[in-house]
Amino acid sequence: MGGTGPVEADETFIGGLARNMHKEKKEEKIHGTGGVGKELVVGLLDRETGNVRVTHIENRKRSTLQAHVREHVTSGAALYTDELASYTGLDKDYVHQFVNHAEEYVRGNVHTNGIENFWALLKRGIKGTYVSVEPLHLFRYLDEQAFRYNERKGNDGDRFVEAVTSAFGRRLTYKELAGKDAIPTT
Repeated sequence: MGGTGPVEADETFIGGLARNMHKEKKEEKIHGTGGVGKELVVGLLDRETGNVRVTHIENRKRSTLQAHVREHVTSGAALYTDELASYTGLDKDYVHQFVNHAEEYVRGNVHTNGIENFWALLKRGIKGTYVSVEPLHLFRYLDEQAFRYNERKGNDGDRFVEAVTSAFGRRLTYKELAGKDAIPTT
């Protein structure tokens, strides 16, 4: 991304609702509240270009989130986040401002509404189009949705050319797609 700012950073959980699971499945998968049993995704939205970068991550620890921000956002950029404690300390490298969602969602230019909009589109796509997404393949769905979002201003022809040229010279085998060591034989 190389975001020079202003950049919005936020994270969200992707996963099924416990109330929609069968009792046995719920007992097997849900052992707590909030994000338990769900996958964590972090997103960066460059307000200048309107482009988003999303990544499936392991946790919301300070070291994980800050490393991701430092890798993809240029030092000195304006950075807007929510009040999550993991973002504390970024003001040394960025013009970091945050909003406390318990009190407000917008304070002038300080907000995360752009990336929140992307989360709404992503989740609507997963629930409405794909219905069930396995964690193993989540990064592929994230890439597709980010591509759609980043290319939203182009026409169909432009998007097609971009997709084909970015796929040229690449090969995806069934083995890679399925995440298996061997192709099952019948």
